[in-house]
Amino acid sequence: MTAILEARDVRRDFKLGGQAIPVLKGIDLEIRERETVSLVGKSGVGKTTLLQILGLLEPPTSGHVLVRGQDVGSLSRAKRAEVRRKEIGFVFQFYHLIADLTALENVVLSRRIGEPFFSALKRRGDEKHRALALLERVGLAHRSRHRPSQLSGGELQRVAIARALFAEPSVLLCDEPSGNLDGETGAAILDLLFRIHAEDGTTLVIVTHDPELARRCGRVVRLRDGRVESEAAGAGGNGRGRSAVAGAP
Repeated sequence: MTAILEARDVRRDFKLGGQAIPVLKGIDLEIRERETVSLVGKSGVGKTTLLQILGLLEPPTSGHVLVRGQDVGSLSRAKRAEVRRKEIGFVFQFYHLIADLTALENVVLSRRIGEPFFSALKRRGDEKHRALALLERVGLAHRSRHRPSQLSGGELQRVAIARALFAEPSVLLCDEPSGNLDGETGAAILDLLFRIHAEDGTTLVIVTHDPELARRCGRVVRLRDGRVESEAAGAGGNGRGRSAVAGAP
């Protein structure tokens, strides 16, 4: 399968009191088309940081991130944003919806961020129909005019998933997508994500502390001390495992 995202010797330091604190210490990783990957490891090991770097939300301190073989480090900020809008969708633990907008408006907004005003304006009618179709797909068409304060946690996450799908991304990067939900609601959200993967062929990359969810993915990537410690096949596919899955995460 073709690699959509690649990290090559990716390192990330954070400044604390004038001192550089290394979080990622040389990550090499490929994310391929149509696969499901879980990123596991103890808290503070760098899973979310790696997800944000792969998603072009922040740059590495050193190393390279490639999207479909193109090194995005050489691109302008505007070009990186364009690549991100085209290829990558995000699902976060805490939804990140805008409180004053309806569910429908939150879904549409994802396409307009970073675009010239008139380009977005031309698509306004089509965008509304597509957003309604996506809300229907995630079971929330009847709540399209409700604001976040009027929605349950599961409904908020469904809106966030519809928003992430709006630009038809090749890959969904999910950071603990069920971590803020009760067990039954969280399971329904995960079933929805895997159904989207099965129907659309969308690549899923999921940061999780849940061993069962990790094994449900085709590949389990374990981080330790800022590095990839191991890769293993999960129940969802054959992967390219270099260690046993037992004990993950």
